[in-house]
Amino acid sequence: MKLVDKKRTTLETKIGLKLDLSGKDLKENIINTGIGFLDHMLELFAYHSGIKLQVEAKGDLEVDFHHTVEDIGITLGEAFDEALEDRKKISRYGEATIPMEEALSQAVVDLAKRPYFFYDVKFPAEKIGNFDTELIEEFLRAFAINGKFTLHVRNFYGKNTHHIAESVFKALAYAIKKAIKLVDNEVLSTKGTL
Repeated sequence: MKLVDKKRTTLETKIGLKLDLSGKDLKENIINTGIGFLDHMLELFAYHSGIKLQVEAKGDLEVDFHHTVEDIGITLGEAFDEALEDRKKISRYGEATIPMEEALSQAVVDLAKRPYFFYDVKFPAEKIGNFDTELIEEFLRAFAINGKFTLHVRNFYGKNTHHIAESVFKALAYAIKKAIKLVDNEVLSTKGTL
């Protein structure tokens, strides 16, 4: 796993991102997306997964948050794919079911290069502050598809919209943490390659 420095520039956004899956090459997590709630989710994702993540994003927030959120997901996914290199000696699979007070969510990943995304999360409110909760699905889809891995996310129950979102991102963090853990096996596949 290597440190990756990725950039993405469109007419709508400008993203600069550094990703260190080992958590050893970057000293700290620095997240500045211009979207407070997304900063919070990315900070807790990085912290709980043990990775180091730095994101600097400028987007057309005066339109809405969609372009910025999706493009950060795309850039993070591309960096994640590149950081995994040949995907040898990783655990490959990860699962976590995480509570946040009354909310309980699960994330399951397979880091084989078969992108797939399943999402079953219902939020009681459409917004958390000024953040549209539907953008969580857009972010996760962009991350998984561009990261070339399978991701299943579901929320079992919860009443507080913020708690549900936080339990989703923490579950993702712990699932990724397990899946990128190094193992002795060269490749965890009967095919001999991921």
